[in-house]
Amino acid sequence: MAVLAAGALFMAGCGCGDTSSPSPSTNPSTSASTSTDNSIIPGCKADTTPVPDDVTPGGIPIGLVASQNGDLKPWGEDSVKGARLAIEEVNAAGGVNGKKVSLYIEDSNSKPEQGKSAAEKLASEDKVICLLGEVASGITAQMGTVADEKNIPLIAVGATRTDLTQGHPNISRVCYTDAFQGPVMAKFAYEELGLRNVALMTDKKQPYSTGLSQSFRDYFVKLGGKIVDEQFYESGNTTFTGQLTNLKAKNPDGLFMSGYFNETGPIARQAKDAGLNVKMMGGDGWDSSEILKSGGDAIIGSYFCNHYNNKEDRPAVKDFLQKWGARYDCKYPATTMGALAYDAAKLACDALKRSKTQDAAGLRAAIADTVGFHGVSGDITLKGEGGNPPKRALVVQLTKDGQTFAKAYDYDEKTRLPK
Repeated sequence: MAVLAAGALFMAGCGCGDTSSPSPSTNPSTSASTSTDNSIIPGCKADTTPVPDDVTPGGIPIGLVASQNGDLKPWGEDSVKGARLAIEEVNAAGGVNGKKVSLYIEDSNSKPEQGKSAAEKLASEDKVICLLGEVASGITAQMGTVADEKNIPLIAVGATRTDLTQGHPNISRVCYTDAFQGPVMAKFAYEELGLRNVALMTDKKQPYSTGLSQSFRDYFVKLGGKIVDEQFYESGNTTFTGQLTNLKAKNPDGLFMSGYFNETGPIARQAKDAGLNVKMMGGDGWDSSEILKSGGDAIIGSYFCNHYNNKEDRPAVKDFLQKWGARYDCKYPATTMGALAYDAAKLACDALKRSKTQDAAGLRAAIADTVGFHGVSGDITLKGEGGNPPKRALVVQLTKDGQTFAKAYDYDEKTRLPK
């Protein structure tokens, strides 16, 4: 489940000018580098027609919860843009079975309790038959309690916490899980970076972070590596001197930071100040240009896992970017959440078309029966997967201008691990 929205990012490949040649491990179809947030999508023509309202009277009601304010605002802004673009496209093509779709949007303010309240309002007052969101796993879990109570489907945009769907048949997602993301980064650390003694920095307040650290640990050890230490902090902390001093004493050759961009940037800067000069890595929670501002030179050269790449040489990506650019001033999506939210909304509408009844029960069954839905972020299959689509993951490297593609890992259907 980032990124995020100002400044340069790749977040799922937000990049814009390619200046480097592929490395031996690079798949040419996904090789990319990024410039800045100000880059213009080539061949883009802005659409000057009036923007339609989100809500059409009598339309099929779908609800979106996004972090439109708060610490995770970069992700929320792109989630709103992606979902709106998808619904506008569906409605322009005639809607679902001749009926327009209405998109009701509420703000989680980047907080789990407000995410729950937003979902309750959408389900009760606006009477939506489907929920979309969130990106943060902690917020999505709270939305899930509402989905269970109201018995309506919830499609998570970027929430990767592995156990999010377990025991919750109403919840599914369009992103990979931490059970895959952790091993991807562990494999990359061990095989590509040659690391053998890695330390962990974990945000114990975020279920996403604790789960991702554990999945990285398990697979890195399985490969033959060693976790020399794990230190903990909480979201909102600004000083990490004690933890970094403890880690440095263990002499690691790598540092895996599983938290969000808000803290991992400052951790990287303070680690460098403390003389802990090691390879740094993280998950999709790094996906924001803010990490470049807060991490400075210390974060440059680090690696993290992501879902999508704006420069992928796939027709679906090129088509999506032209539509996105026409709607949003010809700028690239600032984060990967633009593509994931677009996929979530389009999947919901696709399921509506396949649903035997135009209500929550019919839609839930149709979503669960999804096979080979062609999303911008990749094909999505939910049937028989417990709400968790098997998906490819990308590893990107942070540069002063954004991110560059490093390596792609496919999902092994037999082992459920990267190959």
